[in-house]
Amino acid sequence: MRSSLKRCTILLGVMLLLAACGGGNEPTPTPTKTPAAAVQSEATATPTIAPAGDQNTGAPATQPADPPQPATATPTIEKVARVAVDQLNVRSGPSTADSIVRLANLGETFALLGQSADGQWLELGENGASLGWGAAQFMTIEERVAQASSGSTSAPASGSSGGSSTSFAPATMSSPDYGAQVFVWWREEIRDRDLDLMKDGGFNWIKQAFSWESIEGAGRGRYDWSIADQVVTHANDRGLKILARLSLDPDLRGFWAGDPPQNGDAFAEFAGALAARYSCKPGAIGCIQAYQIWNEPNLAREWGGKRPNPAEYIQFLGKAYRAIKAANPNAIVISAGMAPTGDNSEIAMPDDLFYEQMYQAMGGSSNGYFDMLGVHGAGYAAPPELDPAEAASNPKYGGYRFFAFRHVEDIRRIMERYGDAGKKIVLLEFGWTFDPVNPAYKWHGADAGIDMFVQADYLKRAYQYAAANWQPWIGLMSALTMPNLDWLADGNPQDEEQYWWALMEPSPIDALNWRPAYIELCIYLNGLKGQRCKYDPN
Repeated sequence: MRSSLKRCTILLGVMLLLAACGGGNEPTPTPTKTPAAAVQSEATATPTIAPAGDQNTGAPATQPADPPQPATATPTIEKVARVAVDQLNVRSGPSTADSIVRLANLGETFALLGQSADGQWLELGENGASLGWGAAQFMTIEERVAQASSGSTSAPASGSSGGSSTSFAPATMSSPDYGAQVFVWWREEIRDRDLDLMKDGGFNWIKQAFSWESIEGAGRGRYDWSIADQVVTHANDRGLKILARLSLDPDLRGFWAGDPPQNGDAFAEFAGALAARYSCKPGAIGCIQAYQIWNEPNLAREWGGKRPNPAEYIQFLGKAYRAIKAANPNAIVISAGMAPTGDNSEIAMPDDLFYEQMYQAMGGSSNGYFDMLGVHGAGYAAPPELDPAEAASNPKYGGYRFFAFRHVEDIRRIMERYGDAGKKIVLLEFGWTFDPVNPAYKWHGADAGIDMFVQADYLKRAYQYAAANWQPWIGLMSALTMPNLDWLADGNPQDEEQYWWALMEPSPIDALNWRPAYIELCIYLNGLKGQRCKYDPN
């Protein structure tokens, strides 16, 4: 593995010339540093993505006009196949001997591309390409009016209120599904390049912060959609699904809406306005398929400096849920992921305890609060297959269960105990660092023997472990992270702890500086689709 990846790195080099245009300025995201206990092993590494500072300048954009009605045209009827069972194996060919390429869930629809000679198998398509074959007896064939072609269209100009004619990817998740955090908000010059890298890498989803202060920073109801429109439409044009993280920079002071939970009503209005604009309906500006509501409220720094309070967060979450569902009933609403920590004090609460008290505050039922449960799953010093009991008993792994990637299974058991087994977990952040610099992180990075080749191997193995052991309850697994170009701003990206989690080196527009993680995942994820990674040197 290591020698293969080294050859890959040597063959590819560090630069590939690309072209783009524009300019931008993006703040460095603020890392979440969970307070450490008396021993070093209590240090956690759950970087979060919250752009710092007041990012609105100039006059805010006015509210958009209602989207124009599309011109009347003769409708085109297309046939689709709808899954009629809880889980359907989509196979590479029309027989049970062919390999499973994906699991499809009840109600998912696919373009019907063909049928086997014996009529027992249907060829399914998605985003204009063949996906695989499903058993006809477990599907229903329906007809619907076709939307416009999903091919690339020109993005609307900044602040445009014109509706899109693009057909949007559905708000569905396979088990598992594949995505990564991106930084395409401020850096216009690399936006399309990095979105293309996500598509080429075999990822289906991007996770991008839609910071409250970046859109409604000028005051209540004064929305600036100019950058959001570009991010959404450019991702939509590539068939990438969007998980929008809705949160507020925890270091921002004097924001007009105040701190959580008192700002919950205003936040719900913001979330509803976002969901209405990007409602995925014909004629909408664009489509956001999923929303993450806040980030790590089990830390006081993310909860207005107050003691974390699961009951308060549940009320906050419910308000946002209702607002989003009113605007787009098909959107997936995901609860915030919690920071893995063993600290239970005025400034932090262990993630498992927070989830337990969330369910208690909901009366044991999450209906009306979230569609899927958000979880964070950093791997720390442990390989992805390590039992959390081993992490708790062996000091080299940190001495706590949450220092293992499979701590996700502990959270799953809480869901099951409260009768919520029918809902999926979304892994909002997961990954490994090979940090040799920052003391709070190097103990489970370079000091634990993790380098960029081990990181690449662990990321792929985490996806493989989830596919083998966590179906059907695991949804999107969003890897940390595509790079942020602003890490280069001070001339020393190595002092930024998130730099060491990244799948690639931060690369200016005229270069692509590879790491093994991107190449390894590109090969693996494209392989699941029967495709070849275009950057594979072999």
